[in-house]
Amino acid sequence: MAEVKPLVLDVDGTLLKTDLLFESFWAGLGQKPIETLKIVTRSFGNLAELKRELADLVDMRLDLMPTNPDILRLAQENTANGREVILASASDQALVRDLATHYDLSKEVLASDGTVNLKSERKAAALVERFGVRGFDYAGNSRDDFAVWTEAENAIVVGKAAGAEAKLSAKGQNVTAVSGGWRKRDLIRALRPHQWVKNVLLFLPMLAAHQFNLSTLFAVIWGMVAFSAAASCIYIVNDLLDLEADRLHATKHKRPFASGAVPIQVGMAACLACGLVAVGVAISLNLSFLAIIILYMLTSLTYSLRWKRMRWIDIATLASLYTVRVVGGAAATSVYVSGYMLVFVFPIFISLGCVKRLTELTLATSDDALPGRGYARRDRGDLLNFAWIGMVGALVTFLLYSFTPQAIELYPTRWMLWAAMVPIGMWLMRMIRLGWFGKQDHDPIVFALRDKRGLGLLFLILSMMWYAAGLWQGWFGF
Repeated sequence: MAEVKPLVLDVDGTLLKTDLLFESFWAGLGQKPIETLKIVTRSFGNLAELKRELADLVDMRLDLMPTNPDILRLAQENTANGREVILASASDQALVRDLATHYDLSKEVLASDGTVNLKSERKAAALVERFGVRGFDYAGNSRDDFAVWTEAENAIVVGKAAGAEAKLSAKGQNVTAVSGGWRKRDLIRALRPHQWVKNVLLFLPMLAAHQFNLSTLFAVIWGMVAFSAAASCIYIVNDLLDLEADRLHATKHKRPFASGAVPIQVGMAACLACGLVAVGVAISLNLSFLAIIILYMLTSLTYSLRWKRMRWIDIATLASLYTVRVVGGAAATSVYVSGYMLVFVFPIFISLGCVKRLTELTLATSDDALPGRGYARRDRGDLLNFAWIGMVGALVTFLLYSFTPQAIELYPTRWMLWAAMVPIGMWLMRMIRLGWFGKQDHDPIVFALRDKRGLGLLFLILSMMWYAAGLWQGWFGF
């Protein structure tokens, strides 16, 4: 009876819908950023050494890694039938061995060992030496696997692999195609375009100063483009740093990078592109706005790396990032923004930051701390108190502003300005209440711009302030 040839599986992009090198790199940045950067700087030219050092540096939950269901099913079926299924990967052998153990595959693995990067021709030579020409079947997913496929008895091609299926078939190779790859719409989802609506905050200085002209409007729009690109850049960084935490989350495990729908390296390229767009547009506006964009991106990056895991610090940072958008709107349009306005909006954003965490804790399924955050359900009461303090602080600041020379000049009918405090308070109370009962989106600004009742209150506030400024009278003659 003829000996059954083993089934050999590549790991990155084949068995897994991710890449262990990039997983190690981002896990390292999240756990030990300084050490990770030192390793990358020192070993960048030696991939085998780089993979070994990163694998030794970080702890990763391999059981959470997204798999290709067709390849995993193939491996399990062959193992159940008594066929040996071997992992052969350019990833570090320590990680590959752990992966093989987790999925009950052969204890024999072929992988990079800290000296040799087992990829392409090197992997093909190692497999031929071990099993002989045509002595194995091989599943892979990239052009680097051509050298291995040509030595295999049967080729299993995952995804498009640079047209591998057609090229191998033309050479008379036995080929089986398996679905794989990624879709552009999943990458767009990773950019979170729905979050760009938060950049309407750039309009606040323009509205407060009553600067209603086309040049100011276009400057704000370009500013929104820059902030949107910058935000998408940081969202990608945040998702890559939070891969493990997202995979443990009830809903975030469906995010493009956590689920493997989009490769990490594609996300890194998109991140770089977004960053360049943000800086380029900022330069086209003015240097002050460029400084604001850089400040926003650096603060967001620090938040992603460290501050979001620190209780209360993360809420203050979230409020600061919202406030920076308001300052950015002033810088983009060269419109003066009152210090009172910044003092007014900051406590509002403190309240909304608390609402964001309240919503997450209310929807949490256990009393444990939120993955990647410093809060648990026991903190709901403190968060609620801080939200109320933020609301009171905002209303007091608004009242004090109404007595300033600028307010007296801009708002002749000041009693209407004071009356506007009622819907402001109602809107904030509504947001806090909905957060407490978990009836919001995970981002309160995004929710606020979709909430019909809340929008009604916001438009009422704006209308009352414009009436106090005499704008309605000037526009419509009453």
